[in-house]
Amino acid sequence: ALDTNHLIEYSHGNIEVLPMPSDKHQSILGHLYTDFLALAAKTRGKVLFSPLRLRLWPGKIREPDLPFLASARDPRRQNQFWSGADLVVEVVSPDDPERDLMTKRREYAQAGIPEYWIVDPRSGTISVLTLVGTSYQEESYGRGQQARSVNFPDLSVDVAAALDAD
Repeated sequence: ALDTNHLIEYSHGNIEVLPMPSDKHQSILGHLYTDFLALAAKTRGKVLFSPLRLRLWPGKIREPDLPFLASARDPRRQNQFWSGADLVVEVVSPDDPERDLMTKRREYAQAGIPEYWIVDPRSGTISVLTLVGTSYQEESYGRGQQARSVNFPDLSVDVAAALDAD
């Protein structure tokens, strides 16, 4: 067993040590979680707070900050891990922004995740990425705007309220 107090992800046979989330990171997630819970109630879906393993393909596991399934009865939902999601959210880590902005974007698209939200406190934006074919189409929202899901019309998030959550 790996003896560490760090979060890790398994990628291509390698263990990646992740930065621990900050208070701000968790506050933003807490705010978003309540918005996603309301959506889950409407769709009879399921949203969870990290850590939860999401298997993108054999040998590739990620732990998105918020994974969402539109139906709690979706067969991809398993006890040990989910084998897909309808939407995932990542809050950009200041310690490794490339992981969320580039690497996970590419991997989630390759895995066929239909919608990926990137919350970037540094730029003050929430980007909603919708899978079109094999790549994402991006729409970014800033303070004073509502980030809106393309695939779930009942989901909108006040960008400033999410970024300023305390």
